[in-house]
Amino acid sequence: MTARIAPSVLSADFRTLGADIAMCDAGGADWIHVDVMDGRFVPSLSFGAKVIEAARRSSTKVIDVHLMVVEPERYFDDFVKAGADVLTIHAEAVPHLDRQLMRIKELGCKAGVALNPATPLSAIEEIVHLLDLVLIMSVNPGYGGQKFIEYSVDKIERARFLLDQAGSDAALEVDGGISRDTIARCWEAGADTFVAGNAIFSAANPQAEIGVLRGLCAARV
Repeated sequence: MTARIAPSVLSADFRTLGADIAMCDAGGADWIHVDVMDGRFVPSLSFGAKVIEAARRSSTKVIDVHLMVVEPERYFDDFVKAGADVLTIHAEAVPHLDRQLMRIKELGCKAGVALNPATPLSAIEEIVHLLDLVLIMSVNPGYGGQKFIEYSVDKIERARFLLDQAGSDAALEVDGGISRDTIARCWEAGADTFVAGNAIFSAANPQAEIGVLRGLCAARV
């Protein structure tokens, strides 16, 4: 298995967003990660359907949409129409996870659940069989550039065990503080998909940084 690298366009230059996404595409990114924030579930506001459309036009890769919003079901139809391949919703924001995951799948999209740092894995035990992706937040969501929360590594290990015990082939994604200093530990703990924003877009050579991050995982198979 090879690590998937998913650059987060939240850290891109919004003046040249299409070009930055295309650059990541050409640089070997596996997925393009789009953070949607509503100013309610998290303090910040960010993208909507138009940016997902722009990402879809600029990339041939998987468009991985992370909904940090309340009532995410209000956005499913528009985001799938805009070109999302994966929709990930927060367990903390959705009282009826089963229903909303099934709706995402009905729309022909892959369905994921994100867990904040303080949210236990027990929140997804009953619906593991519905998941195409589990997203472990290794920072508290809402802002880019935060420091990696160290106890996330243990949570990743336990999430991998949960998925393996269930016979699930869901992706195990990590988002928050992923960099040269943290990615290998998360890979060794069992993660296979890594959201990286600042680490890529603040690098001297963003394209090359994608390969560097993947290589740090490949060196520890």
